[in-house]
Amino acid sequence: MSARATGKPPREGASVWRYLKEAFLYHWNLLAFGGGTAAAIIAGSGGVALPLVIAGELIYLGGLVGNDRFRSAIDARVHAEEAPPPSDAARPNRQESVAALLQGLDVGGRARFLDLRARCRDMGAIASGVSGRVGASKGIDRGTLDRLLWAFLRLLYSKRALAEFLATTDKDEIAEQLERLRLRETKAAEDQDERILKSLRDSVATGELRLSNYEQAEKNAEFVDIELDRIDGKIRALTELAVSTEDPDYISSQVDSVAESMASTERAIREIQHLTGIDDGAADAPAIMDLELEEVVEA
Repeated sequence: MSARATGKPPREGASVWRYLKEAFLYHWNLLAFGGGTAAAIIAGSGGVALPLVIAGELIYLGGLVGNDRFRSAIDARVHAEEAPPPSDAARPNRQESVAALLQGLDVGGRARFLDLRARCRDMGAIASGVSGRVGASKGIDRGTLDRLLWAFLRLLYSKRALAEFLATTDKDEIAEQLERLRLRETKAAEDQDERILKSLRDSVATGELRLSNYEQAEKNAEFVDIELDRIDGKIRALTELAVSTEDPDYISSQVDSVAESMASTERAIREIQHLTGIDDGAADAPAIMDLELEEVVEA
């Protein structure tokens, strides 16, 4: 549906050259393109292999630049680069980011996030009540809970993006094609046909790269699932502990410990940023504890 039909202005995004630049500089592409080019030059068959490498590169660039999710990710990056330094006036943008991520989740993901936030609110309220009675603590830092919830929300969004990638990419097909290429490579070596052999070697390297990329996505998806369960379980346990303990400082220290253990989580989110399009803004988490999100879920 066109922008005219929806009554919305056309999207102002990055230039085509910026899309091409980002696609070309993606580290997996540089590895494949650089390796193929180097192999062709070293083997002395640049006149045959290089055109094949270049053709494959053009197909890759065209496909990625035509991908809506990729363009949206680059548009967001350009917008972030052009945005003024963070200030209080920029805070609503963070709140809009929360709403956008929530709307990008399925019903189960949104419900899981809101359930975790409700438990964080309960834990904070209980700890504050205990703190008031004992008069010796300032309770749980809401900013710490905001960071936990922000990471949890981005993990949920990453989980969906990885699931979509894995569902639309056929690992068996990649593996079977790679096996066929290896068999042809072996035959070409036996026939001592250097021209075909060099071309096949490049195709095998590309196939191995695709398979490695898929397997890394599988590992990331498994890690995201484990992290979601870990954070969920920790908050659940701390909420239960808050009910039965008279030591709010201990609860606060445990929450801080969970927040400090998020370094590997942030790395995983950054690794799949090209799939999700979300930034890694861990240091500037929105005030999720105070946001009214129910209307977002119902929209």
